Amino acid sequence: TGIVHQVNLEYLATVVRREGSVAFPDSLVGTDSHTTMVNGLGVLGWGVGGIEAEAVMLGQPFYFLTPQVVGFRLSGRLREGVTATDLVLTVTQMLRKKGVVNKLVEFFGPGVSQLSLADRATLGNMSPEYGATCGISPVDGETLRYLRMTGRSAEQVDLVERYAKEQGLFLDPSASDAHVAYSEVVELDMGTVAPCVAGPRRPQDRVALSQLKGAFDETIRSFLPAKPSGGGTQSQPAATAVATAAPAERGAQVVIGGQVVRVSDGAVVLAAITSCTNTSNPSVMIGAALLARNAVMRGLMVKPWVKTSLAPGSPVVADYLEKAGLVPYLQALHFNIDAFGCTTCIGNSGPLPEAVGRAIREHDLVVAAVLSGNRNFEGRINPLCRMSYLASPPLVVAFALAGTVNIDLHSDPLGEDPNGQPVYLREIWPSEEEIQRTIAEAVDPELYRRRFAKVFEGDERWRSLPTPAGDLYEWDASSTYIQEPPFFHGLGMEPAPLSDIRGARVLCMVGDSVTTDHISPAGSIPAESPAGRYLIERGVEPADFNTYGARRGGHEVMVRGTFGSIRLRNELVGPREGFWTMHLPSGEVMPVYDAAMRYIAEHVPLIVIAGQEYGSGSSRDWAAKGPLLQGVRAAIAESYERIHRSNLVGMGILPLQFRPGESRKTLGLTGREVFDIAGIAQDLAPLMELTVRARREDGSELSFQTIVRIDSPVEIDYYRNGGILQTVLRHMMRA
Repeated sequence: TGIVHQVNLEYLATVVRREGSVAFPDSLVGTDSHTTMVNGLGVLGWGVGGIEAEAVMLGQPFYFLTPQVVGFRLSGRLREGVTATDLVLTVTQMLRKKGVVNKLVEFFGPGVSQLSLADRATLGNMSPEYGATCGISPVDGETLRYLRMTGRSAEQVDLVERYAKEQGLFLDPSASDAHVAYSEVVELDMGTVAPCVAGPRRPQDRVALSQLKGAFDETIRSFLPAKPSGGGTQSQPAATAVATAAPAERGAQVVIGGQVVRVSDGAVVLAAITSCTNTSNPSVMIGAALLARNAVMRGLMVKPWVKTSLAPGSPVVADYLEKAGLVPYLQALHFNIDAFGCTTCIGNSGPLPEAVGRAIREHDLVVAAVLSGNRNFEGRINPLCRMSYLASPPLVVAFALAGTVNIDLHSDPLGEDPNGQPVYLREIWPSEEEIQRTIAEAVDPELYRRRFAKVFEGDERWRSLPTPAGDLYEWDASSTYIQEPPFFHGLGMEPAPLSDIRGARVLCMVGDSVTTDHISPAGSIPAESPAGRYLIERGVEPADFNTYGARRGGHEVMVRGTFGSIRLRNELVGPREGFWTMHLPSGEVMPVYDAAMRYIAEHVPLIVIAGQEYGSGSSRDWAAKGPLLQGVRAAIAESYERIHRSNLVGMGILPLQFRPGESRKTLGLTGREVFDIAGIAQDLAPLMELTVRARREDGSELSFQTIVRIDSPVEIDYYRNGGILQTVLRHMMRA
């Protein structure tokens, strides 16, 4: 059917709901971070952790602290050739720098009326990337136009208009906004926004398109192995390291389809139009298709080493591309429609061509993925793509034609036409006038009505699935996909008293911006990893591994994949990347899972130490469930992303925060200490301070204060019960 966020935008959301004689604003919480896409319709919605959502399904209220609201004032309008993707990457950089975690962002000002509804949905979609709970736009005439365009009934559109105006929720673009009070205000003149990409590691790392080539050497250096300045070892890395100078040219000859080509550092090996962020927006989708048409007419072709894909967020996108006559041009450039759902953005790109993958591995090449998604964290898109850049769909096509990110698309040609003449991006970029004319001709309400007429019935494959009878699920002991989780084994009516944490060891010590993808990857499962070994031992061939995301119903795979990213940098093992840690006090380097099981056998509790923005990225509940099953009792970080902090509490893991100005670095922590956390057993209260004592290897002791990031009294109850689901089940048993 499509990505739920896009289907929500195009069909499910009502903006105003009516039950009998009562009307009220539509709202929701969702089990995915990008639920916020519906904010573009003026619907207040945001993502929560799956753990919280499971509790709500069982009758537990959802608690929400009153947030600050940051106003983002937009003025001016986007220039010719600048897309909504360029705008949202600029906004993401600004708000991440500002700091809006746990805050609501509301877009206002005269610039809002210059944005289409799909553009506003793009801004709302990337709320998790800039850290906000939501990024909402007002209801106005554009909202009504979009509801009509997507086939909503005349009665519903009339209800939205009358209700919003009566309640003072309808934006009059001519009215002054001087009377509106926000906690703080950020401003942007959209006329200053320039074409850009974001990467190579994070959505907030915006790079102007004109500066991408100039920054290439420095970018490559950041991925090459650092050379220790002193005699470090694997167990005792050197204190400092010197970055390797970027070589002028590194590459390898590859035979693809009988053609010999050279794949070099910076090569684009994945180009994907994917994810809900942009595939909901007719402007950028039509723009990409028109660019493809113009490229084909000039005789250009995607470079042989580029794997391409197109995954619209709903089938309606395929319908209007077909109606516009643009699908053949996308197909000519190998942008075939692969699916209607989350693909490359969540790591479901599949393997690279074997010859390309072999060249990357053998020559340690630093290659790139370019995608129209919302996340590009290390190791998420494809294990072999060290660099990943977010870009608008038209730019994804352009980079596929160029075949490299080591290019200035303003001045360097994309390729040559059949006559050997250079072809530049500016020559084939479609005008805004043509894009809007094509939208007007190809996008109509009937497309949406027809596609969603039987949306709840499912296709033949769905309807033919066998449905077991009975109230209880029959667990299949041989399944490696769905297993009975151990979270509730031995659950009694009353929780055990809280206890202090004593004699804890550090399982992982990590830096800033460690994401839930680092903690619990969703992509491919390496054969040599603990999860891969587990599957092989049970007769599963590597070709049938599928992904961590597909296997999230099986805890035996997921716990082995926890801290399993091939790009994880655990400071206990120095510059080495991957799923490794050091068992202490033995000093043995081993996979994180193996060390965790050894600690559990030794009755040693574990903690994690981290930098800023710990747990950013996807609202992945296994990033909390996995550490719990590995024996982690607490995390100490400089700051947390909203949903991950909530998930930790929801699984009974204590989130602690260093006091302002303090960190693992300022305190001189190495991760080899033994930790005691005192005060848990007493009167634990939200945001109180607890004392942490760390005993160094030489016997000396360090003591410091941490803030308990249990933010509300109800979360104290969750923690006392060992988690939110245990709390709910005990309530159910007492009822």
